[in-house]
Amino acid sequence: MLPSEQINLYIAEQPEWQRKLMVRLRQLIHSACPEVEEAWRAQAPHFDLASQPLLTITAGKTCISVQFPKGAQFKSTRQPYEPCAEDKPGRTVKFHEGSAIHEAGFSSLVTKAAALNQKLAKAGSEGKDPLHTELEAVLRKDPSAWANWGSFSPSCRREYEEWVNDGRSEETRKRRIAQALEMIRTGFTRQEEEHRLKGA
Repeated sequence: MLPSEQINLYIAEQPEWQRKLMVRLRQLIHSACPEVEEAWRAQAPHFDLASQPLLTITAGKTCISVQFPKGAQFKSTRQPYEPCAEDKPGRTVKFHEGSAIHEAGFSSLVTKAAALNQKLAKAGSEGKDPLHTELEAVLRKDPSAWANWGSFSPSCRREYEEWVNDGRSEETRKRRIAQALEMIRTGFTRQEEEHRLKGA
């Protein structure tokens, strides 16, 4: 099932007031950041940009929470955050039953988050191993593999990248990229694949 379909089901399972809020928030996210990609991780809707988490939406018993993992790095003047420790990198915005969305303020947060992701991606690409870029390019062409890649933790992705990069010859690295595509398409991490092979 594609991430967008899983998110559709997740929203449909919520009470009516939460469904309406989540549908509108989802629309605002895509409007403010057309390049955003939907992902399904940790049983919740995630929105990514430039291969990095942009924000997450979760439904609680009394509210809808929108978490910006890098929220501490940009200020909000029109959409207040929930109180939290200053040393935490993330920030959360909550919407309760009957509360209205400050659409301009929320869209501004999404735009700031997107700008930060793009800035970090540009800075990272300048020193990024070309093979890692090539692996991502191959995965992007396969919707199932790319969706699974987005669901992996950073450490799981790094294991694949290091495995590809450890190939001594270009031929070996190319072969490993092709093998990685097949494994990632099936949803296997490197550790799971190693365990599977050992048990075969």
